[in-house]
Amino acid sequence: MEQSGDISLFNLSIDNTAKAHLNETARWARFLSIAGFILLGLIIIAGIVFTLFLSKTMSGMTDGEYGGTGAIAGMGVGMAFFYILLAAVWFFPILYLYRFSNSLKKAVESDDQQALNIAFQNLKICLRYVGIVTIIILAIYAIAIVVGVAGAAMFY
Repeated sequence: MEQSGDISLFNLSIDNTAKAHLNETARWARFLSIAGFILLGLIIIAGIVFTLFLSKTMSGMTDGEYGGTGAIAGMGVGMAFFYILLAAVWFFPILYLYRFSNSLKKAVESDDQQALNIAFQNLKICLRYVGIVTIIILAIYAIAIVVGVAGAAMFY
C-alpha cells in the first residue's frame, strides 16, 4: 500500500477530529513548555537568592559554629551548583516540548508532513529524555535505600 513513496501503517490518516485533537495538544504543549521555562527561571532566581541569603545569614557566625566560614561558603556554592544543575537537567525536555508544539501547530495548520515528522521527533526526544532522567532518579533512590539499610544494619 504505497502512496507517494510512503508506506501507510494500518491505513491511518488524520481526519478533522484528529486534527482538532492535535491542535489542542499543540496548544497545551505550548502552555506547559512556557510555564516550564518560567519555572526554570524561578528556580535559578531562587537558587541565587537562597545562596545569597545563606551566605549573608551565616557570615555573622564565628569560626567554631557549623564548621567555620569555609564550610558555609562551600554550602552556598553547593546550593548554587544544585539549582543550576536542576535547571540545566530540565531545560532540554522543556525545549523539545516547545519545539514539538510549534512544529505540530505548523503541521496542522498547513498540512505539512515534514513539520508533523519533526514534531513527533521532538516529542520522542522529550519523552526519551524524561524517561532516562526517571531511570537515573529511581537508581539513585534504590542505591540510597540500600546504603540506608546497610548503614542502619551496622548499628544493630
